[in-house]
Amino acid sequence: MFLLNLYRRCLPVFVLSTSLGFADAPHTVEHHDPIEIDSSLSLPKLVDLTMEKTPDASWLTALEQEAKTIAERGQSWIAGAPLAGLRFQEATSGTLHYLDATIDIPLWNLGQRDAQQSLGLQAQASAETQALATKLRVAGLIRAALWDMELQKIRYEQVQTDVATFAELHKKIGKQVELGDLPRADLLLAKTELLQKRSLLIQAEAELMHARKRYSSITQTTKVPANYQENLAALKEINEHHPILVAINNQIDRKQGELNALKLVGSGQTNLAIGVNSDRPSDNDPRSNKTESFNIGVVVPFGGSAHTNPQVAAINVELNKLISEREQLFRDLEQAHHEAEHNLEVNQAELTIANDLKQAAEEHLNMTQLSYSVGEINLLDLLKIQTRTQQAILNAKERAVMLQRDQAFYNQAVGVLP
Repeated sequence: MFLLNLYRRCLPVFVLSTSLGFADAPHTVEHHDPIEIDSSLSLPKLVDLTMEKTPDASWLTALEQEAKTIAERGQSWIAGAPLAGLRFQEATSGTLHYLDATIDIPLWNLGQRDAQQSLGLQAQASAETQALATKLRVAGLIRAALWDMELQKIRYEQVQTDVATFAELHKKIGKQVELGDLPRADLLLAKTELLQKRSLLIQAEAELMHARKRYSSITQTTKVPANYQENLAALKEINEHHPILVAINNQIDRKQGELNALKLVGSGQTNLAIGVNSDRPSDNDPRSNKTESFNIGVVVPFGGSAHTNPQVAAINVELNKLISEREQLFRDLEQAHHEAEHNLEVNQAELTIANDLKQAAEEHLNMTQLSYSVGEINLLDLLKIQTRTQQAILNAKERAVMLQRDQAFYNQAVGVLP
């Protein structure tokens, strides 16, 4: 009966943990990627910290700065930088000197300043929503990395348990072989199984380390929240408030604002010219008026549509490209939502089946252990049942984690941040 007691002691017990951790165990190879659980770190805080270190951070900052400069231009009372001019003229006799000083001031065309101010607001909104869309994308990367680590951890721990079980079995069979109670073939079979489990342990540890490295590469930290499970969002479809759609809609609005502002420039900018003329002789030349005069003028461009139309057409191309991208994005989001919703339903059903299979497999293993202890079956049959039971236990654990993961993935699909 020693085998029956042995298997009962070594059989893994399935428990769904509500606090997902990453406690390190002795590793099988030299390469090791440590992970530290930080109880003060929440999932939303992790996303915020990762945003500060994302490669897109400089781009988002540049968008904000650009929006600020556009808004500042719209607040100006003139349409451009003033131009100052100075012209000196001298008669061939050298006795007359003419001096002209002018200032040219670009004026806003009718409605142009309002369009520029509107463009500033649109640029600011676009920058803000781009940041929110980027944050959602970063959250998706973090969600995937965290749950991948959890799955790899469960697989690694299961193989660790398998190795311990088969190591103890190999040891006990070895003693029985020495006493002559079991054939040497059973010992070789147990050793083969043990070596195979150790090989699987090395592979499982490697996958866990890869998952940890992906996480630290994305977040630029080795700290992990103690708990990152999420409640399922109540949204049932993709709506117009999805951060990805909001971001591209604001891009479209901004591009339309650019188009409107450019059209209002028309053939060019109207200019106000203000000048002062000085007429002075070097000697008493009767041709000189000996006066200073003031002049003002307006320069209005016209007939320049052939020059501005290419710019209008170029912006219009960009605008329509954004509209096309929005349509494709909406289709992609709908497909992602459907897949997330379907996966969630599938894993809910699969978890129930996996738990039933685990329970049946454990009962079957108990019966098989008893049969082996009385000599009714051989070791090979017992090992097959043992392996099948361990796989059933692993499947139940994986399905429980996958259900939590799919809730996070569903939230990601409908655009809900942690």
